Formats: sequence, C-alpha cells, structure tokens
Amino acid sequence: MSRIILPREVLIVTIARLLDGVRHVAVGASSPIPAAGAMLLRAIKAGAGAPEPRLSILGSVEHNFFTNGSAELFDCAGQGRIDAFFLGGGQIDGHGNVNLVGTGDYPRSRVRWPGSFGSSYLYFVVPRVILFREEHSPRVFIDKVDFVSAPGVSDDGVHRTGGPYALLTGKALFAFDKARPGFRLESVHPGHDLEDIRQSTGFTFAHDQAPRQTELPDEATLALLRGRILDELAQTYPGFADQMRKDLDRAQAPAGLAS
Repeated sequence: MSRIILPREVLIVTIARLLDGVRHVAVGASSPIPAAGAMLLRAIKAGAGAPEPRLSILGSVEHNFFTNGSAELFDCAGQGRIDAFFLGGGQIDGHGNVNLVGTGDYPRSRVRWPGSFGSSYLYFVVPRVILFREEHSPRVFIDKVDFVSAPGVSDDGVHRTGGPYALLTGKALFAFDKARPGFRLESVHPGHDLEDIRQSTGFTFAHDQAPRQTELPDEATLALLRGRILDELAQTYPGFADQMRKDLDRAQAPAGLAS
C-alpha cells in the first residue's frame, strides 16, 4: 500500500530542502506553507544536533526575531543578516520579474493587487529569494509581466547581492540561472509530467528530456511535519493547520467514508 502524502506536504518538505544552509530566514505575513517549511528545517537541524536557522515570521509572536515588524526586516536585510525570503506574485515571467500591482497598462490596470511594498528592495539584497505560488497556470506564469514590481535580473554594473534562487509551484520546482537568465525545471511533483508543466507555463524554460520527480519525505519527516510542525504552525496559522489535519484525515479515510 502506497504512502499518503498531501500535495502541500510535498511543498513544505521541498521548501525545507531549499532553505538548507541558511542562518536566518524571514517569512512574510499570510505565508503558512513557507513558514511550515522553515519550521521543518529548524526541527530537523535540532534533531540532528546541528546549528538551527533563525526564523522570523511576520505576524508571529513566538517565531519572530523582530519586535518592530517590517522595519527591522528591511534593516536586517540591508545589513546582510537575512539569508532567505519568499516572494509571490500575481504574475511571474521567465526572467524572474514579479508583478504585484495588477494586470493591464498601469495605472489603468484592469485588475489591482495589494502593491509592491518592499518586494523590489528585498529582491536586491536577500541572497536566496524563493518565488512561491501554489497556482501553476498560464495566467500566473507568463512571457512578460504587465508591471515590474521587482526585477529578476539587473544590468551590468548594478550592485545586487540578492535575486531569485528558485521557483516552487503546486506542480514543479524550477531553479533560476542568472547567466541565461531564466528558469530550469528541476523536478516535477507527483501527479504531473513535463507536458503538463509546458501547457501550464507561459514562458519557456530549460529542462531534461525526462525530468525527475520531486523527492518525497521519508516516514520520520512526515511524522515530524504532522506532529510538532503543525502544532507550532497552529500558533500563527490556526486555520491552515486545522485544514491540513482535515485534508489528511480525508485522504486516510477508507473509500466511501470520507466526508
């Protein structure tokens, strides 16, 4: 009988692997999956007796190095004291440009999103920026964003210590190659294949002829995630932790008994 692993569990474990080696990871507000990934890495390091990464989740009291929210985040990032951060976007293109403003010609955008906030600044100074978006569709991943909230690459001569490191979606993991510049498909999540990724992605990307499957968690990691990590996550994201438990219960229920 095959193990039951939820799609979001694959994302959380993948994030933990992408963060391996960082000293301090910051997670923005309303980001439960990146937060869970960072918590998982911290717990794995603690269990191995290795140095644990510092974790700052904006909006959390228990898991936060900062006492003054985003102001300290920007200060620490500018000083080189933040190693990893997460950015999403309404649109992301093949050069790693992120659009958080809206669709259509600015300022008469047809659809408006929350805005860029400090995304461009953090994109320039945080070395390991992980682009994360669960939805993987051509409306999100397009050839060219309508508005550049944060540029993926900069011209020669522009001092920049940060930038895109990887792109993680609900279907696949991509690495970013600054030399090209562009994305390379690293792995495909269970239930998807290369043709699915091509059809769902509006920009071109490099890939192997037969991309590998995203590495799945072992039993010990799953137990840690479903126990300690969900308990910790519930302190900041109670609704998300509760939904994860309900999804797991439904997935594990005998056929015909899931509600």
